[in-house]
Amino acid sequence: MKPLSFKRHRFPAEVIRHAVWLHFRFNLSFRDVEELMAQRGIDVSYETIRRGAIKLGPLIARRLKKRRLPPTGR
Repeated sequence: MKPLSFKRHRFPAEVIRHAVWLHFRFNLSFRDVEELMAQRGIDVSYETIRRGAIKLGPLIARRLKKRRLPPTGR
């Protein structure tokens, strides 16, 4: 699988991944994620997070599912 491309994005890959992860993992709204990122000193709008979630969310989710261990036979 080819690596995710973060070209032409304003923020570093780690920031984008973290914001999208927060949104999907904890079922937070885009505005909640915007506030959490602001507390960390990162000025990002909820619209930027929304676009990142739409574009990169399915790709990140697919990669996480591939890394997940299969269930045990118990």
